[in-house]
Amino acid sequence: MKRRPPLQNVTHLLAVASLAGYFFAGSAAAASSPWTAVQGGEVRIVTAKPQADGSIPAILDIKLEPGWKTYWREPGASGIPPQITVDPTGGIDFSGIRFPAPKTFDDGIVRYVGYDRSVALPLDLKRNRPGDLALKAAVFLGICKDICIPVQTELDVAMPDALVENPLEKARIDAAAAALPQAPDDTFKAVSAGYDPQAGQLRVNLVLPQGGAAPELFLAGPPGYGFGKPALAVQTDGTTRADIPVRAPKAGGALKSGSVLLTVRAGARSMETPLAFD
Repeated sequence: MKRRPPLQNVTHLLAVASLAGYFFAGSAAAASSPWTAVQGGEVRIVTAKPQADGSIPAILDIKLEPGWKTYWREPGASGIPPQITVDPTGGIDFSGIRFPAPKTFDDGIVRYVGYDRSVALPLDLKRNRPGDLALKAAVFLGICKDICIPVQTELDVAMPDALVENPLEKARIDAAAAALPQAPDDTFKAVSAGYDPQAGQLRVNLVLPQGGAAPELFLAGPPGYGFGKPALAVQTDGTTRADIPVRAPKAGGALKSGSVLLTVRAGARSMETPLAFD
């Protein structure tokens, strides 16, 4: 049997030990809360090391059991959108949740918007002080099957200043960010938009990707506003017109330009933009 020289053996063992130590350290110091079991699934928060600008990559990780669903930012006629409150005394400020393009579900009675498989929602977090951090988050969301189950839980993540990242968890965060809708470009954008409060209708003209599937539109507006099923029509110039019924609150007034966020899914691509009214 061929034997390694003693020095080569030592070098090999040190390399193996170093690699093992890296992964064990990353796993032990992974910045994530424990999974919290709820009816229909599990939830947790995963974070990475703060960036140079103070931002903290993070996700709300929602694991769904088969047949269960959860909701988008604007769930439709029924449902509970995910909501998070972060205690700033832990050294972390929270400014919002970002969402991948959802799906529309229509059971013939109620139309709602969300996800029917596990989903990771990127969180906008930023450190507000140097040193060790502690993410203390109160989470409220709905997970539904035949009925909607409100989920309310506290998720805590310790983030020591000397945190060693778990590369698998960081990859999970990066994948969630990559799944978000893109900004508009010349091949995929809203060309124009207008709101007619008398007719209770929003009209949007879209440029869509060539050869893509029929688009799905999702809209989120100010509190109290709701949006019905879009009617789509291809125009002679190649754009697609979408007429969307709007349910306004009694004291809501007219929608303001920039107050409605449009998300469009077309095949494998998705795009998101606030609507500037003509």
